[in-house]
Amino acid sequence: MFTALSLPALLDELAAPREVPGAGSALAVALATAAAVVQMAARLSPESWADAAGVAAQAEALRDRAAQLVDDDAEAYWRALEARAADGGTAKPEQRDWSLGRVTAAAAEPPLALARLAADLAELCAAAGARVEPRVHADVAGAAALATAVARGARELVAVNLTALPGDARVEEADRLVAASEVAAGSLWQRN
Repeated sequence: MFTALSLPALLDELAAPREVPGAGSALAVALATAAAVVQMAARLSPESWADAAGVAAQAEALRDRAAQLVDDDAEAYWRALEARAADGGTAKPEQRDWSLGRVTAAAAEPPLALARLAADLAELCAAAGARVEPRVHADVAGAAALATAVARGARELVAVNLTALPGDARVEEADRLVAASEVAAGSLWQRN
């Protein structure tokens, strides 16, 4: 759907006056881009780092999973918007609330998956940072910064989609993922 578009076309879709695609899709694009940068840095470092090919493969897998979330997030959010709009008042309030709660909770799953991927990418950046060629170290640090920002943004989307009550396990998981990504990225920035 959106991943098949050119970058200018995707940006036009994101800027259009409608709710889908939204921030979740934009965050997924940013994370896929950051993973591609780590993949590039690893591919440029095979002579100085024996595990470079394996890290490049890990980055590629993260990139592909993040790219899939561009569409997954848009689809889940679209279903939630449709469910809200479809309630014509014919269902009993309990049934309506239950159905809407299910579809809204499902809309929180892609951002939570994105936060998980962002934390994984930040950790991969931390592992790669000291081993990549010096000329691409800043690229890896930049990718880690993007991963951390994506984790933070995804956490907000999880909380909003769940209309979370204090202590919601999914929001707490997202909080832990943000913290983990910040620690991992911070280890790169402390080296400079």
